[in-house]
Amino acid sequence: QLQAFGGGLVQAGGSLRLSCAASGRAFSTYVSSNILAWFRQSPGKEREFVSGISWSSGRTQYSDSVKGRFTISRDNGKNTMYLQMNSLKPEDRAVYYCAAKLSGDIGTMKSNYPYWGQGTLVTVSS
Repeated sequence: QLQAFGGGLVQAGGSLRLSCAASGRAFSTYVSSNILAWFRQSPGKEREFVSGISWSSGRTQYSDSVKGRFTISRDNGKNTMYLQMNSLKPEDRAVYYCAAKLSGDIGTMKSNYPYWGQGTLVTVSS
């Protein structure tokens, strides 16, 4: 089970931090091989990859559109993933989803992630 929260309204240039709490037997059993990721979806657009992190190694990956502005991290003890979003732009407005898979490497295709949390809306005013 994944629970995402932290969205809200922010002015362009501002910051927000999203959180995603992971729970359940599957995550606890395979925690060392978990991959967690953030995707986002704007109205009329496909859901796109934003960032991903390996739970065991901490290796990260970012889309070009957020690289240098967003930072993904995790707290192993709390089974929680974060997305620190700085220098937000109006085009970052979207519903942000956290997703997970229990094996493999970080992937950018949403079809590779069988577990999804509910979305949290990020609105950036210009």
